[in-house]
Order: sequence, then C-alpha cells, then structure tokens
Amino acid sequence: MGVRREAFAVGDVEPQVIPLVWGWLLVVVDKDDKADGVLDGHSDVGVGRDGHLEAPASHDSALATGQDKPFPIIQDDPPGCDLQEVQNLIDLEIDGFPSSSKARNGRYQRSTSDWGYVGDLVEDDDKIGLYSYKVQSTITSRLANTMIQAKMVNNARRPQPIVFDVQVPKGAFIDNFTMDINGITFTSHIREKSEARKMYAQAKAKGKAAGIVRSNALDMENFQTEVNVPPGMRIQFQLHYHEMIRRKLSSYEHIISVKPGRLAKHMEVDVRIIEPQGLRYVHVPNSLGDHFDGITTISKGEKKAHISFKPTMTQQRKCPKCSSTAVDGNFVVQYDVNRETTGGELEIFNGYFIHFFAPENLDPLPKNILFVIDVSGSMWGLKMKQTIEAMKAILSELRAADQFSLIDFNHNVRCWRDNLVSATPSQVEDAKKYIQTIHPNGGTNINEALLRATFILNEAKSLGMLDPNSVSMIVLVSDGDPTVGELKLTTIQKNVKQSIKDEFSLFCLGIGFDVDYDFLQRIATDNRGMAQRIFGNQETSLQMKNFYNQVSTPLLKKIQFNYPQESVSDVTQSSFHNYFGGSEIVVAGKVDTENLQHLESVVTATAANAELVMETLRDVEELDGFMKKDKYADPEFTRKLWAYLTVNQMMAERNAAPTAALKRNITKSILQMSLDHHIVTPFTAMLIENAEKDEIMLADQPKDPRRGCCPGSLGLTPNAPNNNKGIPAWANVTAVPVSFMPEQRSPPVSSLSINRVDSDPHFIIHLPKSQRNICFNIISEPGKILSLVSDPGTG
Repeated sequence: MGVRREAFAVGDVEPQVIPLVWGWLLVVVDKDDKADGVLDGHSDVGVGRDGHLEAPASHDSALATGQDKPFPIIQDDPPGCDLQEVQNLIDLEIDGFPSSSKARNGRYQRSTSDWGYVGDLVEDDDKIGLYSYKVQSTITSRLANTMIQAKMVNNARRPQPIVFDVQVPKGAFIDNFTMDINGITFTSHIREKSEARKMYAQAKAKGKAAGIVRSNALDMENFQTEVNVPPGMRIQFQLHYHEMIRRKLSSYEHIISVKPGRLAKHMEVDVRIIEPQGLRYVHVPNSLGDHFDGITTISKGEKKAHISFKPTMTQQRKCPKCSSTAVDGNFVVQYDVNRETTGGELEIFNGYFIHFFAPENLDPLPKNILFVIDVSGSMWGLKMKQTIEAMKAILSELRAADQFSLIDFNHNVRCWRDNLVSATPSQVEDAKKYIQTIHPNGGTNINEALLRATFILNEAKSLGMLDPNSVSMIVLVSDGDPTVGELKLTTIQKNVKQSIKDEFSLFCLGIGFDVDYDFLQRIATDNRGMAQRIFGNQETSLQMKNFYNQVSTPLLKKIQFNYPQESVSDVTQSSFHNYFGGSEIVVAGKVDTENLQHLESVVTATAANAELVMETLRDVEELDGFMKKDKYADPEFTRKLWAYLTVNQMMAERNAAPTAALKRNITKSILQMSLDHHIVTPFTAMLIENAEKDEIMLADQPKDPRRGCCPGSLGLTPNAPNNNKGIPAWANVTAVPVSFMPEQRSPPVSSLSINRVDSDPHFIIHLPKSQRNICFNIISEPGKILSLVSDPGTG
C-alpha cells in the first residue's frame, strides 16, 4: 500500500493511522505522553517519543509511562469535515498501535503464546511468515457459520504492515472479529454508526486531531485489515460471519474464498454439513485447480458430512522450488437434501421454526418473457459478443408454450416484434438473426425501454393473449446508468413500479462495475424479481445463461404460507409471486413451543393444471434429540436464520419505501435487529477494543460507491426533470413526485475524499456515418472530474 509521511502532528507527537476494514483507524497520542505504555504486560514493545512502536531497553523502562489515552476512530464524513484534513490523514505512514500505561495481567496472552514452534516458515522478501491459515465452516440446515483465522509473524528487523485480506460472500453477516497482537486481544462489539460521529465531535472538542474518511472500495465483499507490526511480534486475525445458503439450479453451493497470499506452515479448510432432512449427495468440484487433485477428503453419512482440505507446504507450492502458493481461489462445496413431502420441511427448535419449501415433479407453467437488452456504445466489444452468444442459447431453450419478444435500446428503443409471439422454431430463428445484426452505439435510455416492455405485456393481457396460468416477466441486461431520457433513478423506479402494477416480475442483469447495481437491485426487488451482477469477461455468456436457467422453469404461482395465528408470531414473508424449479422458498418465525405439541402449515399455490393445497405437520420437539447429540450443530441456527431473513426483508422494504418517514421507521427496526443479533449492517459499525477499553478500532460495513441515486463519476444528483420528461406518450404513465431519501443521497463534492484512480478512463465512440468505433484513453489525475457531453440525437 503506497503511504507516505506528511507534516501532520499533535503537539510533538504524530497520530498513528491504521487502515481497517474499508476505512482507516486513527490513533492519537497526546503531546505530553513520553512513552505510552506496553502491550499487555510484554516488555518487548512500547510507544516511543515519536509515537512509534519500539522495543524498550528493559521491562522496567517499558512500564514507565503516563496516563492511559483513548483514541477515537471515525468513519464517514461528518458535517464540516475538512477535506484537506482527511487527505492528510490518508497520507500518513502506518506506524502501529498505542498502548495503555498500566501493566497488564497477562490474561489475554494465550492465543499467540500457544503457537508452539514457529520455525521452518517460508518467508517472502518482506520476512513475514504465515504460521497458520485455517478456515472452519459448519452448515446447520442451510445456515453456514464460517471462521477464517490467520496467524502471522514479522521476522524482519523493522516494523512493517501485515495485511489480513479476505473475501466474504455477498449477503453474509459479519458477526465477530478479533485480533491478538503478542498477547493483547481485541474483541468486537456492534454499535450504532452515529456513535463514531460522537467520538469525532468529542475528540475535536478536546483539541485532539481526528478525521473521518470515506472508503471508495469497489468490491463490497472484501474485508481488509492492515496493522503495522514491530519486529519479532506475532499477530492473529480471526473473522466470523454467517449466511444462509440458497438453493440454485437444484443444488446448495457453499463458496469459501481461500487466498492466503503466501505459503502457510499449517493450512486447513474444514467444512461440516448437518442436515436433518438427510443428504441426497455431496460434491466438491476441483475449483482450486488440478494442482490439488486427490487432496480433499469427503466423508458422508445419512444426515452429516465432513470435508477436509489440508495441503502440506510442499503441496501448496506452485512448483517444487517455488516460494509462492498455488492456493488462490474458491473452495466450493455442493450438496442437496432429501425431500419427502410436497408441502415442505418444517424444522422447529429453540422457539423458532424454519419452513423449507422446494416441491419437485411438477409441470412447468408457460411463460411470457421480454428480453430488454442494452446496446449502447459501452456494450461494444466483448460484452456485446458474449451477450449475443448467451441470447442465442437462451432463445433455443424456450418452450413451445412460451411467448416472447426482444427489445434493444440505446438512446432509442427498438422492438424486434411489437407484440408477444409464440416460441415456434421459425420465430426463434428469426430472433437469433435479429440479435446478430445489433451494433452497439449511442446512449442509454433505460426508462423508455422498460416502459415499452411493460406496455407490451399489459396490452397482451388486456387483449386476452396471456394464458391465465402463465407467468410474465421482463429480463433487463445493461452495463451502465441512464444517459438519455429520464436520468433520475428514483423516478425511473417509480415509473416502472406503477407500470408493472404487481402483475409480473422484473429480473436485472448488471454487466461489469460501471452499472449502478444498487439501483438494479431496488427495481428488481420492487417488482418481485431479483438482480445479479455479471462480470464483463470471457465467462459473461455462461453467467447469463446460468442466471436465466434459475428463472426459466416456473412451477408455481401465487404461493401462500399459512400458520396458526395463535401459535406463531413475527413470521417473515409468507406470500410469493412465483416458485421456480431448482430453487427454494424459506419462511421463518417464532413459535410458542411451551403451549404447543405440533405445528401445522398449509401452503396454497397455482400449478399448471390445478390449484394445490399442501399440508405439513411436525412435532415441536422432533429435532431436540438430534441437535443435542451433535456437537458441531449450531443450537442457534433457527434464531440466526430468522434474523437473517427478517433483516434482508426489512432492507428490501426500506429500499421500496414510498416516504421518508416510513424509511426512517424501517431503519430503526433494522438497527435494533442488528444490535440484538450482533451483526454488521449498513446502519451499524463494529467496535474492536481491548479488555480495558482504552484502545478502540472501528469497522464499518462498506457501501457500494455506486450506491445511491445518481449517474456520474461522483454520483451527483442531476437537476430534477419535469414530471413528464422521459415518459413516452404511448405508455400512459404519470410520474410520481420523488420523496426525499437522505440515506441514499450522495454527499456533496466537498465531503468526498478521492485518493486515487484504479486506471485511466477509457471511452468508445461510434461514428454513425463511417460505421467505425474509436477507442481512446484520457490520462487523468486523482480527484479530477471529467465532464462528457452526450447528444441524444446522434449518440
């Protein structure tokens, strides 16, 4: 990490800055502190006169310290935050931890002192050794609890940063993080984010240097901590997170990122599966490469499985004499469970119930599907080529009972057919030929394209052209924000919602990282669909086809789950628009097991040829014996799954809230759930502190830099258009006034801290007359704003 020292001091002593989990940690040492203590009773490190961690001459001299000095950690720009102050903080050198003045009692020394012999470590040029890299994951009824632990040592003769950088699956909840630095243990607590701003204000009031910075990390899934470690010191990182594994394409897939970055003396990935329904199969594809053939072991029983991956240091090497590791990728476990009843599986334990519903052997419902494809200039090249290949394969998979059409759009909107047509072989071939004639150019008019699609479906319904038992859907494929027509994303969201009228579903595929994925998620969940980010690479076509396969086979519609109201409470979403083959619907709630012997559920749904009523009855104590006998099963799995579903449901409701008042109320509920269940959400932060609570760090869950309302490199809100702008007359849609949503509004330019650009911006311009594409780069500077002009008439 490129950091440098600047002239920035508090009295005679510099503050210390440590980058932490999508942000920075600021450590303040007062000017009166000569040497601020030792680390947990150890005499091998202290804080010297210049604020650096250093080794004192003796144990006694290390204890000759002043008073404890807590330090503030702040994140997210507060009102009045000075941009230059923030930039200065970012440019500081990373110099390590402060410590308290009083000698510690040694209670927290165990985790790094019990490593045993740490010799024979393979070190890179930086002299950092990875003693152990361990991943332990236990799946209890689809709930995966994962722990990633790394033990490292700095064998260099100088202090240097040690990085703990892991990828957490999107949607997982981080619930714990600990660090142990030569015996000092830092543990975590979940707090409301506003407490960080209070700490900032208190530090400013006391005259201490403090700052708030904003992370602009693109990938929301990275958890990164970087700590400056003195020579000879050991450090242990341990991260815990949990997630619900969702069923896709008839399989549960548990993905664990395993990227230690260097050879580990001890390397282990250990996965245990406990499924009361019984395991149908367990499969571990060789996702880490042929290099590790035969190393993974799998033991499978009727309801349990154990997977172990323990490569030796020799097996980890890229080549026999290499000092770099070949372990760099995802460790994947796939499995499915047995299903005996059509009405689903009820699991009841510790006052909660979980209802898993995934019926099979049903005839597919006919579908009415409109593909809306972005063909603007930014889709030129590999993205368009891969999209065409994917669409040709998808069109071939349409069933004879399906109806479909194609819409492609840039600054204009074109329809292959103005109405739905049957998926006959000749129509499918004509559609494939049409797709191959597309040449990307021009701007992006998402608003009109989606409204045209909804118009076609609504008109077909009004004319009686749709099978009453059919399922209607729109699939949007785009790689960027709107640049033509209606630009304001909140207005587009309202227009689409009003036009769809809960009659059909919208699914969104966002290609690459230029697209505002948060916006696609909002409009998809707002209209009974889902969104997925597609990486713009050689596998784009495969990713698109896999996404389509998830929604290509609707088996049921209008699914309703019913439970006895006097026995259950706080039930999660219980009404669903569609059920697609290969997926699973999960409902959870609280149940009064004290006054109930059996729990009954009744599920109603519309199938291809009948109205279904499916009943399930379970003893409330049926799981007790099984769970108590298994030492690996999580006894809190029902509570965690209920909280997971509830928080995600409230997040979706908050995104779709029509008023600011309702949004604030939902935010309060999410915050309370986050605090009650100790999980990091966008409204909480994780405080990491030692036992004396005098050394504190702050970890925030990141926000997507594209999150918010607006197009443009800084996410600035354009001037609100008039009520009719961007809405074609034929759509008969009236714009709804946009309610103020402060939580999603991007900050003003003056409060953004732009540290660097990952690469110079590149552009593609299509020249209509010559039918040529010109590609060029702009050599830019960090923080420089580039203004581009788009002519809607010519693209």
